Amino acid sequence: MKYFFLGLMFLSQLAQAQTANTIESITANQQGANIIVKINFKSPLVKPPVAFSITNPARISFDFANTSNGTGKSTVDIGLGEVRSINLIEVPERSRMVFNLNRSLNYATFIEGSSLIVTIDGSGGLATPVNAIGLPVNNKEIAQPTKQLLRDIDFRRGVAGDGRVVVELPSNQVAIDAKLQGQTIVVDFMKVGIPDILRKTLDVSDYGSPVQKVTTTRQGENVRMLIEPKGLWEHSIYQSDSQLVIEVKPIKEDPNKLTQGTQGYKGDRFGMNFQDVDVRAVLQILAEQGGVNIIASDSVTGNITIRLIDTPWDQALDIVMQIKGLDMRKNGNVILIGPKDELLTKEKLELEQKAAIAELEPLKTESFQLKYQKADTFKKLFGAEDTTTNRILSKRGSVLTEPRTNQLFITDIASKIEEVRKLIQKTDIATKQVVIEARIVEADNKFSRNLGAKLGFADLRGLKGGDTGFQISGNQRAAITGNYLGVGEQTGQAKITEKSYMPNTQFVNLPAAGIGGLDAGSLAVSLFSAAANRFLNLELSALEADGDGKIISSPRVVTADQTPAHIEQGQEIPYQIATLSGATAIYFRKATLSLDVTPQITPDGTIILAVDVHKDSRGEETRGGPVINTKQVKTNVLVENGGTVVLGGIYTQEERADVTKVPFLGDLPLFGNLFKSTGKTNNKTELLIFITPKVQLTGTFANQ
Repeated sequence: MKYFFLGLMFLSQLAQAQTANTIESITANQQGANIIVKINFKSPLVKPPVAFSITNPARISFDFANTSNGTGKSTVDIGLGEVRSINLIEVPERSRMVFNLNRSLNYATFIEGSSLIVTIDGSGGLATPVNAIGLPVNNKEIAQPTKQLLRDIDFRRGVAGDGRVVVELPSNQVAIDAKLQGQTIVVDFMKVGIPDILRKTLDVSDYGSPVQKVTTTRQGENVRMLIEPKGLWEHSIYQSDSQLVIEVKPIKEDPNKLTQGTQGYKGDRFGMNFQDVDVRAVLQILAEQGGVNIIASDSVTGNITIRLIDTPWDQALDIVMQIKGLDMRKNGNVILIGPKDELLTKEKLELEQKAAIAELEPLKTESFQLKYQKADTFKKLFGAEDTTTNRILSKRGSVLTEPRTNQLFITDIASKIEEVRKLIQKTDIATKQVVIEARIVEADNKFSRNLGAKLGFADLRGLKGGDTGFQISGNQRAAITGNYLGVGEQTGQAKITEKSYMPNTQFVNLPAAGIGGLDAGSLAVSLFSAAANRFLNLELSALEADGDGKIISSPRVVTADQTPAHIEQGQEIPYQIATLSGATAIYFRKATLSLDVTPQITPDGTIILAVDVHKDSRGEETRGGPVINTKQVKTNVLVENGGTVVLGGIYTQEERADVTKVPFLGDLPLFGNLFKSTGKTNNKTELLIFITPKVQLTGTFANQ
């Protein structure tokens, strides 16, 4: 019932000096599908009343200025066709008559003597005014062709990616029925035709709007338009004079909302149909609908014809202002509406007046004792003396600092000093501090195994008495040993060196390699003759290493919000670099554990960290100096207060199987192990970096 009890509008421009009048009686009859309502007045009407219609619920309202209700009734039952009843509401100097309908219909009015005749077309088509005896009147302004045709259909894309279907109607009296069937917008134009050139399908998918196709066809005596959008969208339909606009806007989906859309409009949805109604009356109705106070400038004049279908009231207000070239300024719960140029000019004058007053207002000086911030830092906010832009102070204002006592001395007009006071109150506060703790965990699991053998044969008969080697035939003999030098030593061709006490006799020299600087263990076996002058020597060597290790480093630092912090521990390793002159210079390289971090506390309490973590260590020695093993993570991350996040990790695994052997002999079953050396390696290393920030109000470390 809120639409029924809309407040009455005071329209000073339209309500010219008119003598008091009285509604004396109301009668109604039905002629075919039309309902004819005759309203008798005490005196003839000077001009037609201000009228508007509402589509949801369906009502038609007439406002009569300087008119009272003389019928003695507040409700008149009609019960004819689509008209149920008429309500009469009277306030000082104004009466409103509301027709309650079953559905939205067109109407026409005609003044005859002291009577107003209202014709409501029950078929849904155009309403034709009639006289007191029910005959159509010859009104050139309202007379329309028997079969009107749509004049044009166009598609436009808005700047926000919305699609607009613009239909030029033959008149502002065309009845329109719009509805949503599934994902298709269906618009029916009642009792009109369409030229063959407009009866087609528009493919507008390349425009980048939700609308894909617009199909317009004949539908009996009517014209039907099908608009097919895609994606997530919402639509609104409004009519300005004889132009109908169907606007389809894309919706950006918000997963935190159950209902999507409305594009920022939050007003209750309703429908209205204004036919040549004063724009000030429309603004007043929208004010009553939204429960706000609207003040229209005296420059807001003219009439408007507009149809709103299921539209939020605040969106309807924007549409009306857009059509009439208006703008608004909001002050609390009061909205001032006027022409854009007028409002801009008014604001410009106000600013010029304030500037002129500021040039004449006396200056005053006030001191401010800063608690947490430095006075020199605050001075930069006010701008240098020669700065003409981005100043907080006025052109006549100045600022002095006293670093010893950390005070500011401001000289300016009173309003600017008050702004400085508010600024200092908001910014000169204790800065929150953040404790950042990083944990660097290094774990490794290493396994190595090496197996090898040495095999040799020595014939010492030539050194201990007897003939060396083995007889082949006659006086031919052959000596066998590991290499050419060993044969010479056994046969006397070469002397055994002082460092060796036996000839070089090895066939195979493939011992197990050392691991981590440690030599392999060995076991030697010798098979020799009874005279101890022939020897078969075998040495087996093996070494296995298995290691598990874990290194945990935990640098921790505290810093103020948005202030970089650095902490470092380690050593600087010297190394030499030769210069062009041949001399050498000593330089140092760092092998340290360091943490560089800049925290930023967000308004919702989370912390953004710009982190750079280094974990360097001394590696193996080379001719150019020691190797620096480097591990680093540099990133930006968002962390909850007190939460822990893994910045990164590196996992490596090395698997090797090495075999060194004598060809063919190393492949023999069982005995091949005497002619080869084998090695196996399986190393695993893992690096993880954790970081935990905590917000504190003091500069001390929290006990962890």
